[in-house]
Amino acid sequence: MSELLREELQQRQAFGSLEEATFLSLQRTASLWMQVLAQHLRPYGLTPTQYNVLRILRGAHPGSLTCGEIGERMVTSVPDVTRLADRLVSHRLAWKGRDESDRRVVRVEISGQGLELLDSLDERVLAWLRELLSPLEEAEMRRMNQLLEKARQS
Repeated sequence: MSELLREELQQRQAFGSLEEATFLSLQRTASLWMQVLAQHLRPYGLTPTQYNVLRILRGAHPGSLTCGEIGERMVTSVPDVTRLADRLVSHRLAWKGRDESDRRVVRVEISGQGLELLDSLDERVLAWLRELLSPLEEAEMRRMNQLLEKARQS
């Protein structure tokens, strides 16, 4: 068990526990998959994190969200959602504005250009994910999702 992972990590000794091997395997897999996604998104001027924020904003459309609300919904947390939102605004993929009821609060909304970019990427991303996950059967993916949800409950 975990021979492939040990080989990938160039580790000679066995892992200290099944828990350690499981945790490292999950991290390694997620990292490799994110690298593939990053390669696919690069020609569109997006990072996986920016893509995640755009999807969050599309989900809130036609409304807007504060940076704190975006941060709560992120798949992978980032330390500075404000700067991330600023980058999307500078590329005209999102807009920022003051909350009407509390001028201290800044809200972020996806722009028409951001919506168009996501629409153009939807089918491509689905194809990339299908290719990436092609070694797994549908039942295996469903079971993996169940196991991961169970693990997140701890």
